[in-house]
Amino acid sequence: MSGESNLQRAVQTLSQVPFFADLPTSLQTEVAKRAHRRCYQNGEAVFWEGDPCQGLYVVEQGWLKAVKLSPAGREQVLHFLGPGETFNALSVFTVTPNPATVIALEPSTVWLLEREMMLQLLDQYPKLARLVIQNLAQRLLHMLSLVEDISLRTVEARLARFLLEKASGETINRRRWATQAEMAARLGTVPDVLNRALRKLADEGLIEVARHQIRILDTAGLEQKSKGA
Repeated sequence: MSGESNLQRAVQTLSQVPFFADLPTSLQTEVAKRAHRRCYQNGEAVFWEGDPCQGLYVVEQGWLKAVKLSPAGREQVLHFLGPGETFNALSVFTVTPNPATVIALEPSTVWLLEREMMLQLLDQYPKLARLVIQNLAQRLLHMLSLVEDISLRTVEARLARFLLEKASGETINRRRWATQAEMAARLGTVPDVLNRALRKLADEGLIEVARHQIRILDTAGLEQKSKGA
C-alpha cells in the first residue's frame, strides 16, 4: 500500500471517531501522518496488561476484545471493540501501564496514536479534552454495569440483559467469533452454564437459538427475566 493511500485511510478512519471528527481537516491530516498502522491476525495480542502504554488505538476494521486474565488463564471480557472505536485511553491519559489485554478476534487493522501526541492535542484543543472525559465516563459506567451484573444478577438475568442490549430489532446476529465461550467470558461464567441458561430461555419461549443467530420471541418476558436476582 502506498504512503498516500495509507494516509487517506488514516484520515478517513480518524474522521469517523468522535474524538477527532470535529477537528479541522488540516489537523486531522497532521494527526494521520503520525499514526502507525498495525495489522493483527485472529488470536494475536495487540498488547498485554501491564505493558508500558504506547498510545491510543483506533479500530479501522475487524473486531477485538479487551480482557482481564487470571493466573489460571480464565478471562473476563471487558469490552468488544469494533470499527470506529478507540481503546487504551485510560492508560494514555493517566500515564499508567496498559490496564487490560487486547486480542484480535478476527483479522483486524488498528491505528496507533502515540501518547505524547495525544497529550499535546489535549493541551491545544479543550473540546477534544471534553470528548475524552465523556468517553472515559462512559467506559466507567460500562464497568460499573459489568460489576453490578456479575455481583448481583444470575447468569440468566445477565444473559437476558446482554441479548436485549445487542439485539437489532428482534435478532442478534452472531459473528463467527461470537462462540459460547466468548459470550460466557463476557458474562462472567463458563460455557456449560451459559448453554444451560440459553436452553432455559429457549424452553420458556423467550428466545430461539440458531447457529449464527438468536431471535427474541418475547421481549417483555426477556426484560422481566433481565431484572431477576
